[in-house]
Amino acid sequence: MSLSFRTWMVGLLGAVFLATAAPSRAAEPDQFAVASDARLGGDEAQTRFVIDLSRKIDLRAFTLANPYRVVLDMPQVNFQLPAKVGEKGRGLVKAFRFGLVMQGGSRVVLDLAKPARIEKSFVLEAANGQPARLVLDLAAIDRDAFMRNIALDNRAPDGATRKSNVQPTQKQDDPRPMVVIDPGHGGIDQGTQAAKGYSEKDIVLEFALVLRDKLEKTGKYRVAMTRADDTFVPLGERVAFARARQAGLFISIHADSLARREGEAQGASVYTLAEQASDAEAARLAEAENRADAISGVDLSSEPGDVADILIDLAQRETKTFSMKFAQSLVGELRNTAKLHKNPLKSAGFMVLKAPDVPSVLVELGYVTSQSDLKALTSNVWRDKTAEALTRAVDQFFGTRVAGTGVPGRN
Repeated sequence: MSLSFRTWMVGLLGAVFLATAAPSRAAEPDQFAVASDARLGGDEAQTRFVIDLSRKIDLRAFTLANPYRVVLDMPQVNFQLPAKVGEKGRGLVKAFRFGLVMQGGSRVVLDLAKPARIEKSFVLEAANGQPARLVLDLAAIDRDAFMRNIALDNRAPDGATRKSNVQPTQKQDDPRPMVVIDPGHGGIDQGTQAAKGYSEKDIVLEFALVLRDKLEKTGKYRVAMTRADDTFVPLGERVAFARARQAGLFISIHADSLARREGEAQGASVYTLAEQASDAEAARLAEAENRADAISGVDLSSEPGDVADILIDLAQRETKTFSMKFAQSLVGELRNTAKLHKNPLKSAGFMVLKAPDVPSVLVELGYVTSQSDLKALTSNVWRDKTAEALTRAVDQFFGTRVAGTGVPGRN
């Protein structure tokens, strides 16, 4: 594909999609309201949910279907709730979870046992020695009524739309290739859970920060991260983030888990995009990862429609080839530093790998359900060696592209 045609195609494709994360200034921690307790009361006909707060805050409540959920959006809150709160429900609520969804914004998601209507949602001022309180009242309804209500529940107030982390990008004069690192999960989305209090979102962020530093230290690349803190980023915005920066490579970092009843598994794997999964385990993992947005209380980001389908197909063919070459190189480098899964090179339909013009891989660093893998994943020495392996693979990838095509990534 000629460079001129590539440039024209990228420009046209860029007009089809949204782009980059806008910078934001985080508030000081003491500016956040503190949530100190949460509780449920009632039965399967009517249920009340209450959160104790240090001060009154704004609140927006809405419902989602498939599965049935109630979502509470609010300004950023410092959650200091009791351990394991939300794991068990009561009445209409099976369980609930909470966390940061963006800088300045927090969310609580309640999983419903059956369809329910939001009867009331409000926040009381502190009074008479009692803290401020967020109150949500739910009443059971049938599915048809739930689906009728959902259209009204989901409308943004005053015609507003949900704040997005993507904004138009600025022209970048630096000619070095852009590498985007994508630490999986974050904020309200914990990812897989391990023993000793470890969660996937923290493990992969720590590794991604080490990898970023090593890539930047080479001086060869511009490096950006879809998240550099404990923030939730929707899957579609992760892809848009990379495309907006015309990334030459997108590396999504994750850690897997396997239920005891499913046997044992160890080692790292590297995944590329495919409509048909390479095996049942790859299909299971892709399905689980693609539910990240639903887990966090929002619908999965919409896929592009019929616009520029022919151009997208042309771009995807070349992109898949580059993605596979990088995956093969990465597996080769990892063999020398990390334990690999018995089938380390796989493919599946991960949403986060679907940018049509950005070579992309998803790296599963290991299994948090394996004691030996978890010990490695939480080791500074292991992180350093494995990040070095990824850096060598990136060097090889862009070195090959320069030698073979004269195109040093996307710049």
